[in-house]
Amino acid sequence: MGVFMRLLGFKTFFISLFVVHFIVGVAGMTSAQAARKSAAMAIDAHSGKILYSHNSDKPHAPASLTKVMTLYMLFEFIQAGRLSLSSPLHVTAHAASQQPSKLGLKVGSRIKVEDAIKAMIVKSANDVAVTVAENIAGSEWKFAKLMTWKARQMGMTSTRFLNASGLPAKKQITTARDMIILSQRIQKDFPRLYPYFSTKSFRYKGKLYKNYNRLLSRMRGVDGIKTGYTRASGYNLTSSVWKGRKHVVAVVMGGKTSKRRDAFMMRLLKKSLRKASKGRRKTHVVLANSRAVAAKREQMAQTPPQRRQQRPVVTPQTKKIAKTVPLDHPSAKLLGARVPAKGPYHIQIGAFGSEYDAQARLSAIGGRVSSLLKGHQSFTMLVPNQTIYRARFAGFSEQDARRTCRLLKKRAIECLAVPAE
Repeated sequence: MGVFMRLLGFKTFFISLFVVHFIVGVAGMTSAQAARKSAAMAIDAHSGKILYSHNSDKPHAPASLTKVMTLYMLFEFIQAGRLSLSSPLHVTAHAASQQPSKLGLKVGSRIKVEDAIKAMIVKSANDVAVTVAENIAGSEWKFAKLMTWKARQMGMTSTRFLNASGLPAKKQITTARDMIILSQRIQKDFPRLYPYFSTKSFRYKGKLYKNYNRLLSRMRGVDGIKTGYTRASGYNLTSSVWKGRKHVVAVVMGGKTSKRRDAFMMRLLKKSLRKASKGRRKTHVVLANSRAVAAKREQMAQTPPQRRQQRPVVTPQTKKIAKTVPLDHPSAKLLGARVPAKGPYHIQIGAFGSEYDAQARLSAIGGRVSSLLKGHQSFTMLVPNQTIYRARFAGFSEQDARRTCRLLKKRAIECLAVPAE
């Protein structure tokens, strides 16, 4: 009898141990594997309070969660009026050659921005991600540098991007905490575009694609965000869920299978919602498939709509990229754009702690008052021995610079008319 009870005790112990490993390990892995590979985090999106954390600062391969940053960069260009939802993106041989998952784009073809957004969210298409990168920055590696710059600006201090798709790259890393930051920022910064992450399916050239994110259909209130998988990363998932006035954002990384990852995420979201605070819910644009709302959605994506007529961004097919890229393009310095020849006077619209911020300000101002600044090149100037970048427009006479600056101030844009240095 004593032997039987001891055996029963051992059996109960091992069953309990298995359950613990399944829950804590995120994807049913052993404790050693979980400590090395898995990570998870959940946060109250209203208060910022961490509701759950497991290996949240451990380096991890992002896989296709990388595309959330690719989409963030694309959304910036749409919001700034540099691209519209109907803008064509040109496909290069490099983009077309990407490994699956992919849409199967052909070299020399084009894909509209809106289709590219849906393809990255629903199909997680690597060829589309690279197409977006090349059309914005001229090359994928330059775009990846911009992605890393933006990550640092957001406070994603442990993230480095080396490509736009998330395909395996040895030094491309992130953390669960950094992915939480990115997930919150893309919701906050682009309320009119974020609802694309709720797209359950889309049709392209007669073929229907269904979203890999099964939580969109399985759990009420989930409105995104993105799945990811490579052999090195395991199964990753970032999620956002609303229940009443409660909002939780969570990430799970390193799952052993997609089913176990999804099951753990659902349990994590439900448990976190019980502990989350109530807050105000912002109204997002509701996406629909009917053509009746397509034009309205296009219009709302522009900020403001009149910016759409600005010069298009450089494409990989453009010869001598360094000479043709607009100087208010965020990647102007990386693409080798020249600072304009010194004119008698410049107009300075601010000084910033990073070149990215300075370029972004130039782009925003150029879009708002294009009539006043037409024909005047924008550029950034690094202050000697300091990490301060001046944002300027060049080529003014002293009289024109002072007059233009007065007009800018009437539009609540601070500026200075300064002699060229």
